[in-house]
Order: sequence, then C-alpha cells, then structure tokens
Amino acid sequence: MIDPAGRVMMISGANRGIGAALAQQFHSDGWAVSLGARDVDALQASVHHWADQNVSCHPYDALNPVSGDEWVSATEELHGRIDGLTNNAGIGHMESLADLSEELLDEMWSVNVKGPLRLIQRALPLLAISGEGRIVNVVSLSGKRVKGNFAPGYAMTKHAFLALHHAVRHATFDEGIRVTAICPGYVETDMTSSFGVDPAIMIQPGDLAETVATIVRLPNTATVAEILMTCEPEVLG
Repeated sequence: MIDPAGRVMMISGANRGIGAALAQQFHSDGWAVSLGARDVDALQASVHHWADQNVSCHPYDALNPVSGDEWVSATEELHGRIDGLTNNAGIGHMESLADLSEELLDEMWSVNVKGPLRLIQRALPLLAISGEGRIVNVVSLSGKRVKGNFAPGYAMTKHAFLALHHAVRHATFDEGIRVTAICPGYVETDMTSSFGVDPAIMIQPGDLAETVATIVRLPNTATVAEILMTCEPEVLG
C-alpha cells in the first residue's frame, strides 16, 4: 500500500455529498487535500470543523475552461506537488427524452465530460512526476446502463465520461498513473433527495469514500479499473 503522507489529492465538487465525504476521508488517511468548488464560501464552511494546514479551498467551475488551469496552478504553488486528482464535480438534469433540450445537454456535457478532461490534461505532467499518480473518476451507474426513459441526457454524458476514463487509464499507465472509476447507484445526497427512493436503502457517502480511499492506496501492480457500487439489484448487462 502506498503511504499518503506528504501526498496531495485534488477533489472537485468537494463542498457537499460525495465530494465532501471524499475530502474528509482522504484527509483523515493522511493526504493533503486541495478542494475545488464553485461556491468557495460554502466549501470553507463545510470543512471548517476538521480542516488544518493540509487543506486548501479553491474556486473551481467546470463550465469555465480557465478555472481548472488556475486551480491546478494554485495547488502546485501552495502544496508543491500533485499526486492525485478526483473528478467528482457533476450535474444532472433528469428530463425525459421528449423534454431534454440541447441547452441542458450542452451544460451536462461541459460539466460531466469536458470539465474532467481539462483537469486531467492540465494535471497529467504533475501526476507523472509523482511516479504513483492517482486519478479517481466519480462516474455513475448511469454510465453503465440506461433506466428506461429516466434522464437519458445524464446517461449519455456519464457513458462518455466512462469512455474518457478508460482512454486516460490506457494513455497514462506507462507513466505510473493508475486510474479508477467508481460507478455508484443511488447515494444519499441532495441530488437524489427528490428521486422517491427511501434514503435508508441508499449508499452512504462515507462508505463510498472509504472504498475509494482504500483503492487508491493499492500499489501500481494492483489497479482497479472500475468499481460498481449498488444499493439494489441492477440489470447491468
């Protein structure tokens, strides 16, 4: 297992839900964490009870092409290195096929696909220097299957994100970078609160975060390409 001490993990969308749980878990394990979110005030408020000198908060808007460059540069300047990148920021519009507009699809494409691509491209040279760089892509089971007429646009962008994930996994292997996608079903977050699913049966963000944090500590000789995490029987074939 690799030792997180002295290593730096960037996490997007870290102010709530899965991102907040990942931030706290990585920090608890010994990583320094560089956290990005659109609302920096909310981000700082979400971490104030556990943050220390190994936590930094930065503005990051996946819709803004410059934002990722600025965040990576600020992280390198402040922490001196980047060893991991967790692409968690995402957006979901749940309209049916008939109601899905191009504007909504374009927004999801920009946030769910182009945003991670930009961050990965910008951070790759620093991750390669690490020798044991790690990329975590928080995708979704919607990247593995389509549930009838529910949120087809979201599923389209998550399928694309998973394709990006595998492209990056192949392209960076020889540089010592290991890339893992986690594809969860229903996680108890703000996003799923209106889905009509009993929160008591949902995946808890902390359980997801603990799973991811364990996977990224595996040595380069043991890499996990995908994690499918469900809270109910799923048809995935």
